[in-house]
This record gives sequence, C-alpha cells and structure tokens, in this order.
Amino acid sequence: MKYMIKDSQAGFVLKNGVFQKMIMSGTYYFPKICGYEVTIEEMMGEVDYLEAPYQVLIKDKAFAASTVHMEIPDGSLGFLYVNGKLTSFANRKEYTFWNVFDKYEMRVVSMEETVMGTEVSKQLLSMLPAKFYKEILVGEGETCLLYYDNVMQRQLTKGTYRFWLYAHNVTGKIFDMRQKELDIVGQEILTKDKIGIRLNVACMYKIRDAVEFAEKIVDLKGQLYSAVQLAIREIVGNYKLDEILEMKEQISQEIYHSLKEREEMFCVNFLTAGIKDIILPGEIREIMNSVLVAEKTAQANVISRREEVASTRSLLNTAKLMDENGTLYKLKELEYLERICEKVGEISVNGNAGIVEQLGRMMGIKHQCNHAG
Repeated sequence: MKYMIKDSQAGFVLKNGVFQKMIMSGTYYFPKICGYEVTIEEMMGEVDYLEAPYQVLIKDKAFAASTVHMEIPDGSLGFLYVNGKLTSFANRKEYTFWNVFDKYEMRVVSMEETVMGTEVSKQLLSMLPAKFYKEILVGEGETCLLYYDNVMQRQLTKGTYRFWLYAHNVTGKIFDMRQKELDIVGQEILTKDKIGIRLNVACMYKIRDAVEFAEKIVDLKGQLYSAVQLAIREIVGNYKLDEILEMKEQISQEIYHSLKEREEMFCVNFLTAGIKDIILPGEIREIMNSVLVAEKTAQANVISRREEVASTRSLLNTAKLMDENGTLYKLKELEYLERICEKVGEISVNGNAGIVEQLGRMMGIKHQCNHAG
C-alpha cells in the first residue's frame, strides 16, 4: 500500500500491531497483506499517538530527535511555554510535544516550601488554580494569625501573603486592631426613686492582643454588650432621676471606670464610655417641660421688673437735674417742642400762658391750630 508523508507529518509504522519505526516526509510502500499499517500524524502540538507507550517510541532515533518529553515531579507544578511565551498551566504529570516547528518548554515550580516564593510572578499566578494555594490579604490596622494545620505559626502585618497548600492546610484569622464603637440603645433602667427611664450609652474599645484574644474570646461584641448593660444597671440604678439628670458626666465616668476594671476579661482596652441620651417617660417629660416653662417665666418677670426699676430711677435722676439746672430745663422744653412739631403741620401760641403749658394742651392735636383773639 502506498503512503505519502508530507513535510509537516510523521508516520508510525506497525507490523502485526507492533511498532517498527517512525518515518518522515516522503513516499512509502508497505504491503498490507504482510501485516503492515501506517498511522500518519501532524507534527504540531502534543503527540497524540497512543498505539505504543512512550518508552517504546523513544527508542526510535527519528522520534527522539523530533519530540521533547516533560515530566513534573511530585510536589511541583508546571507552566508551559511555547516559543518563549507562557501559554497554559500544566495539569498532568507527563507531556510529549513535537519539537520540530515550535519550541516547547516547561517551567517547574516547587510547592514543598509552604511560603510561596517570589519566582511565582503575577502572570504565573493568573493561570494557577486557586485550589493549589492560599492568599491572605491583611489591610490597614489589621493583624492576621497564621495557622498550619490549625497550629499557630506567627502574626502577619499589613500586606499580601500567598502559601502553597501542598504540605500543610494553611488558614488565617484576621483581627481589626483599630478602635471600634459599641452602642447600647434604649437600655431600660429603674432609678432609685422607681422611675423607669431609657438610656443610650456608647463606648469605644480596641483589641489589646490578637493571640490572647483568639485563645479566649468567641463572640466579642455580644459579650461586651452584656458587660456594658450590667455596668449601666449597677451604677445608674443607685441614683434618683434628678441626680441622673444633674450628674450625667459623673455617672458616665463611673460607667467607664467599671468597664476598665473588666477589660482584661475580654482582652480589650476601653477608651471611652458615657451616656449619650436620657429618654424620660411621657408623663415625666411633660412635668419637666412645665417646670422649665415656669422657671423661664419667673426669670422673664424678674428681668422685666429690673428694667422697670432702672427706668424709674433714670426718670428720677433726670427730674432732679432739671430742678437744679434751669438751662437743662429749657433744653427739655425745646426737645418737647420738637417732638410735637413732628406730629403737626403748623402751631400758633399766645403769650398769656407758659409755653410748656400751651404745648402740653396741644399734645393730641393732629390738624392745623389757629391763633385766638
């Protein structure tokens, strides 16, 4: 039988199912009646011929010269380069490529060291399946506890970390070490004088030590919430309503000091604590508003009386000065006349009475006055 092999092809010759040799481009005759069979394959990419194992094929000189075989050892990963360019991640342990028209290379990266080295570039990382490595991002103000197989190794500060998952199961616990606010809203308290009120309390805190915290605390926010509630009830319940309203800042300091005494239990540092709002029952609020209105009205009356006394004292002083000084009296007369003239268009007076007397009679006049006699 006639076989024509092109320049880009190779032929695998078998006799009675046994590999004989590999032939390159050309024309060949193999009698089928003698048990010969030829399989033709393009010499591009990966070798697809599976009729004979690689260990048999590699003994043929033509096959060995035209191919490249790559193996990835245990604990390592491979990245395939074609003509110097990264093309794919190698997900098998063995590869055989035609090495005639294209150049194939395999870059092998070891996973035996748990910490991923700098040799793994972003380009390689973009092709690497996530199941092979663990990435941990630690942000500003955070710390991370690193664990290998649930055994704590060290703390990680701000940065990006990558670890191979081949030798160990790697996990990380991230803790925010910045200060946080805890609000207790609408906490109901019965005062010493048996009046039910509600308080809004806020406190600021931060985690003191991440390692100690991880060993002791499970639900920090829930435990802190309960601790602040207890401190409020213990302290505020000892005061009457009037005392709470007057001593808000002092009571806030007592709450803060009470929490400072308990902070070691929660592996935190309390920074501030205090009462934000005091919410009174409706009827108590109405009474307080009435008292406030009464106080302000009394203050207004006092101010009004004070102004009246000051005005009367000023008039008395003016009268005394006018009695003692005739010139001042005349000036007041002229001022008096000026005011009257602003209200009328024309004024006529006679000489039978004093000017002040006549002007006094004309205080209510709004129309023109005529001279009589």
